[in-house]
Amino acid sequence: MAPASESAYFNKARLAGRPVVKDLPKFDLDAYIANYRGRTRFDRLLLIGTTSPALAPEALRYAVAEAKQGRDIGRYDAATAAMRDIMPYDPHATPDTVWKENVNKLVKAESDRLETELKGYKNNLIKESIRMGYDDLGQHHHRTGNLIESVKAYGRMRDCCTTPSHVVIMNLRLISVSIDQGNWLAVQTNVQKLRSPGQQFAEAQRLTAKLSAAAGLALLASGNYKEAAQEFVETNPRMVQARLDDPADEEAFNEVMTPNDIAVYGGLCALASMDRTDLQEKVLGNSRFRAYLELEPHIRRAITFFVSSKYSACLFILDSYQSDYLLDIYLQPHLGELYFQIRSKAIQQYFIPFSCATFAALATAFDSNEQTIEKELTGMIKRGNLEARINLVDRVLVAKTINARRKVHEHALQTAREYERTSHLRILRMEMINAGLEVAEKGKAAGIGPTFESAGREHRYGVSSVGNF
Repeated sequence: MAPASESAYFNKARLAGRPVVKDLPKFDLDAYIANYRGRTRFDRLLLIGTTSPALAPEALRYAVAEAKQGRDIGRYDAATAAMRDIMPYDPHATPDTVWKENVNKLVKAESDRLETELKGYKNNLIKESIRMGYDDLGQHHHRTGNLIESVKAYGRMRDCCTTPSHVVIMNLRLISVSIDQGNWLAVQTNVQKLRSPGQQFAEAQRLTAKLSAAAGLALLASGNYKEAAQEFVETNPRMVQARLDDPADEEAFNEVMTPNDIAVYGGLCALASMDRTDLQEKVLGNSRFRAYLELEPHIRRAITFFVSSKYSACLFILDSYQSDYLLDIYLQPHLGELYFQIRSKAIQQYFIPFSCATFAALATAFDSNEQTIEKELTGMIKRGNLEARINLVDRVLVAKTINARRKVHEHALQTAREYERTSHLRILRMEMINAGLEVAEKGKAAGIGPTFESAGREHRYGVSSVGNF
């Protein structure tokens, strides 16, 4: 019965347009999720459990266990609801009401205690105590999933920040909550505040890798792939040396992403948005990003193949890792567009030397079939990504030819028309001056220089002053 229920759930998801990954990914789930900490562990487990039929049982059990280690009841309900849809006979699918009641009491008691302490700090008028009170309250709301109240608490810290380190802490807290909210504009805003040239924070200089990674993620989520690639490839390599299992390590950012993720996000965004020259100079030749690419050698190989015009080899590597990327919480919504842009660029570059190419030749070059190639070419032409025409009779892609002679003739005619109009206006002005139709300014002889009155008339009759035609 369980397989039938699983099949029904994923069939419904497929009909609803949600991605379903049938193939097993290349990573081991235990090793993969061990690299993360914080709220992103649950988010990634839940996504894997609701997207991959093969990994769903294990991932959802881990998600339920992860939720019960925290105090966010909403996440626990989401995990158990997913288990009821996919594995209704699993014992973990039944909500633990006793645990939920106990957690509710603990959360309420902790909220009341922190708010009472904060009121006492406000009565004492000690800024540092008030700031710490808001900080504790914001972290408490963040842990329990009340993200809106967490943002409010962190925002109220601003007036109590007395040192640069306090400002840095506040903005980092806001960046973290904004990422969990999916408020990417707020992420970029808080990153820019720490990067502001008018305010140089010494503490922020040690966190440049985190700021670049957060900014790149926000730009990726907003669909701005080129700027996202620029942020990722310029990320300080110090994060590569971070100890992911040590929460006290300031260089680690695995509550959001790991150095491996930076290599993948940066590599895919660069392939989708940069030309071959930029890929060679700004990605492969970048000493900063090279440290990240060493963690994901297949991304480095794919970029190298693209730069070397070996497009089919590049696309083959990317297709072989598609299942892994569809199970990534930040890549999944953009993977289709990223792959489309990478493939479109490859077809464009391949087609440049030819005046025409058959569908069969393109299908062979890109390891596809003629029907798929035809759809891709149609989409590229509609988007304006490819200057060509499709001949469906002969099944040939024909490059648009530019008639250089006609273009030169059109330019010459346009220049002649502009010269004719300018000459007409000059002659018209001379005739008006000779006929005494120019109104002179008081105290000046008629015909000596343009006046305000004459300028107004010239403008009214479409006549320009000498030198402004």
